[in-house]
Amino acid sequence: MESALDLLRQLVTSPWVYLLIFGLTAVDAFFPAVPGEAAVISAAVLATGGDPNLVAVIVAAALGACAGDHVSYAIGRGGGASRLARLPDGSRRRAGSEWARRALHRRGGLMLTTARYVPGGRTAVTLTMGAVRYPLRSFLLFDAVAAVSWALYCTGLGYFGGLAFERDPIKGILAGVGLSLAITLLLESFRWLRHRRRRGAPER
Repeated sequence: MESALDLLRQLVTSPWVYLLIFGLTAVDAFFPAVPGEAAVISAAVLATGGDPNLVAVIVAAALGACAGDHVSYAIGRGGGASRLARLPDGSRRRAGSEWARRALHRRGGLMLTTARYVPGGRTAVTLTMGAVRYPLRSFLLFDAVAAVSWALYCTGLGYFGGLAFERDPIKGILAGVGLSLAITLLLESFRWLRHRRRRGAPER
């Protein structure tokens, strides 16, 4: 365990760590299996010792998340838009795509910001926004807000976890990641209960 921690410290003291954070958070935006959030939290835990620089971690994470979201948007705009255009008029899938288009144009900013905190949610939303050709300028604005808030959230979890377990950084990393998972689970449970209540209301 100590050797693994030493290796991790050597990595985070290198300037390449910021490029690594950028890359992981970018790929995580359109391939959720990559542990971008865990990487940001881990770097923030170790930032309590001075390296890496916390502000630089926030910037790298936000830029990476924003870049990855734009890749996902471009994928949706390139492939999804043409498929939606070929859907037959009056079909259920066509009606569903039109509903998604209207919902995103009404509440796209809110959906994009909140989806960033849901595992896989941001990928689905950014792909759909590209597919329905959500305005790129508005997407850039709202995505910048979402990426910065997410970067602050992850680094905050890691930094305060690192302060709480200053003598044992591994526990700090586990605490930060665990708290992130707990918050995500809580939000998903709340969303599921709300959806269930909405479905039950017409039946009553």
